[in-house]
Amino acid sequence: MTNATPTAQLSAAGVSIWLDDLSRERLSSGSLQKLIDEKNVVGVTTNPSIFQAAITSGNDYDAAIAEQAAKGASVEEAIFEITTTDVADACDLFAPIAVATNGVDGRVSIEVDPRLAWDTEGTIAEAKNLYKKVDKDNVLIKIPATLEGLAAITSTLGEGISVNVTLIFSLERYRAVINAFQAGLKLAKENGHDLSKIHSVASFFVSRVDTEIDKRLDAIGTEEAKALKGKAGVANARLAFELYEELFSTERWAVLAEAGARPQRPLWASTGVKDPAYPDTLYVTELAAKGIVNTMPEKTLDATFDHGVVTGDTIAGTYEEAKKVLSALEGLGVSYNDVVAQLETEGLDKFVASWKELLADVEGALASARKAS
Repeated sequence: MTNATPTAQLSAAGVSIWLDDLSRERLSSGSLQKLIDEKNVVGVTTNPSIFQAAITSGNDYDAAIAEQAAKGASVEEAIFEITTTDVADACDLFAPIAVATNGVDGRVSIEVDPRLAWDTEGTIAEAKNLYKKVDKDNVLIKIPATLEGLAAITSTLGEGISVNVTLIFSLERYRAVINAFQAGLKLAKENGHDLSKIHSVASFFVSRVDTEIDKRLDAIGTEEAKALKGKAGVANARLAFELYEELFSTERWAVLAEAGARPQRPLWASTGVKDPAYPDTLYVTELAAKGIVNTMPEKTLDATFDHGVVTGDTIAGTYEEAKKVLSALEGLGVSYNDVVAQLETEGLDKFVASWKELLADVEGALASARKAS
């Protein structure tokens, strides 16, 4: 390991590196393949903001939009066609990795329409539609971990569809997500599905926790408050890993594992550092453990590859210290429950806003394409 790149060291430590980005340009130019070959990338995650940025910048989607316009497609139909095509093509690119890892990696995620985050039945229907349209074994359907999303997660897994549960901020909600996952596998077994073919990750958001809590600590302004800045995100994620270890060593899980089930891996999302005062690899090197996924924006991936210091497992043995961090925050009047509730609301609002921007931009592009023809 000493002579390997930091991303190779991270991979050797049992961390799966996924890229938090996708675009047609990445696929056509070969830049995504280069990240696979050189920087140990073994999967991709997408979200509404990523697609909004990809489709509305440059000319890579002009032909696809013109084709949809010629077909008389609605804006929703056009976006559905374009995004599922990109994801299917990315699934093909990652197929060799999926085969080599028995489906654990080589995964590409696509999210249900974020406007359905509070609609259980609508989410289930959209998840099935996306899965059927992409039609690749290595796709993951992303479902937000809202209260309404929990039942949708169970139902979707029960259909034999692999799921990426996204927008998790709190430990309490993460516990509910794991319960929904295990209930989904039990349902899948009852429905006759092969549990070994069903995969899932639980996307626990990291940097946004520090952004919000640091803001509150700055408002308090004491030396004690300042000393806690930049510690909550890592502490929260480490305690999530403790919860993962706890709930995947129960008798309930043992029964599912005996039937071929694979654990739902923790995935660290939002791992780009928002405060330049912090090391740009903070949410990578401080959250390394065997069996987790870290999905990184390219800037964070490049920083890790360039100068990340990988020292193996940095989560084991940290739980008591992590609990002290959260306890100290509560002692200063920073409410954990208030913070995580606010972050979930803001995260969903951001994705809905990005989706609406995308709808408006593609609507305009379709209209222009129809005029041009």
